[in-house]
Amino acid sequence: MDYFVREKLLDKSCGSIYKLVILASKRALEIAEGQPKLVTANSSVKPSTVALMEIGEGKVQCKKLKAKE
Repeated sequence: MDYFVREKLLDKSCGSIYKLVILASKRALEIAEGQPKLVTANSSVKPSTVALMEIGEGKVQCKKLKAKE
């Protein structure tokens, strides 16, 4: 994966590679189970790749949770 693409994805996932992996895997599972794709992609493209494409385009984002006081 290209460095700039990785940085773009990290920016979209709260700056954490672990959150990026979790976000992409959850979205890929949703796509595999029949949820509609939010980007245009050929049917031969794997759900994990589609999920990363959606994250890169800002269609899927992570939630920032507020810290408990």
